[in-house]
Amino acid sequence: MCKRRRKYMSCPMHTCKVKKVKKITKNMILGEVARKYPETINVFLEHGLPCAMCHVAFHETIEQGAKSHGIKVDKLVEELNKAIKKK
Repeated sequence: MCKRRRKYMSCPMHTCKVKKVKKITKNMILGEVARKYPETINVFLEHGLPCAMCHVAFHETIEQGAKSHGIKVDKLVEELNKAIKKK
């Protein structure tokens, strides 16, 4: 946890550790997942969710992003978890 930012995300300004989870859920912030697990970016793009890399991604959950693009969130989360297990 970054003590200065009080969030579990990578901290480019200091050497704070990133807390990695073992499973991605639909309630996680989209941008934080993409930042912690770069291997998930291709999954987001394949599903038609290019906002994994935009400023909105840090303000909405995976579920919110998927719904706004008409994507089935359960299938997306399943494939995201497969991507992080491959690494």
